[in-house]
Amino acid sequence: MPTIQPYALIFDMDGVLIDNTPEQAKAFQLLFRDLGLTTNARKLLRRLNGMPATNILKAVFTNPVPEKQLKEYAAQREFLYRVLYWNKRREVAGLTRFLQAARAAGFKIGLGTGSATDTIEYIIDHLDLRRYFDVIVGKDDVDKGKPHGETYTVTARQLGVLPERCVVLEDAILGEQAAYRAGMHCIGVTTNLKATDFQAPLLTIPDFAQLTPQRILELLDQNPKLPKPSLELAKRQYAQL
Repeated sequence: MPTIQPYALIFDMDGVLIDNTPEQAKAFQLLFRDLGLTTNARKLLRRLNGMPATNILKAVFTNPVPEKQLKEYAAQREFLYRVLYWNKRREVAGLTRFLQAARAAGFKIGLGTGSATDTIEYIIDHLDLRRYFDVIVGKDDVDKGKPHGETYTVTARQLGVLPERCVVLEDAILGEQAAYRAGMHCIGVTTNLKATDFQAPLLTIPDFAQLTPQRILELLDQNPKLPKPSLELAKRQYAQL
């Protein structure tokens, strides 16, 4: 008899493991002030959250900015963010308990984020979460960030699980689109968006306090059809800010 492949849960980091978007936005806003820009950082992240910082910054400028300069701006924003978030690092409610339950239930667990390695370490090692993840994929491991599906495709491949047996946990519109582009289901985490902002999640949750592995298995059984990505939502990265 063929062996039934396990299911996998693939977590985004920012806004999912931690509720840090207010500090991320504040760091962007301080950078914009320094650069003489008037862009509203909260509105910016509402549209583009989930993309690498250089890609987010690229959308702000009306004229092309050299990649080297964008990386310098992104590094400045990262420094500001770490200063602002240093004493606030804590997991979203119920996360550790849920991760433990998911592993006990036989789920493979991956992390798929647009953050660089040092930023991942800044969060998951400080919170002692690395032990729960079978695979960690970040910005340095892929060529194309979200809303492209590569982050989640690579994570599934490293986990050894077919995409259709993966569930992504995302807090961002573009991250949800990345999940669908990768051929996966998605659960929306509403740390920063309303439930109605998501396209077609299996479920939306404010945190992990009430979520169980059994509930996810029930939802997968009830919703075998995978959502198709929305071209309109994915194009939000090009929207005027």
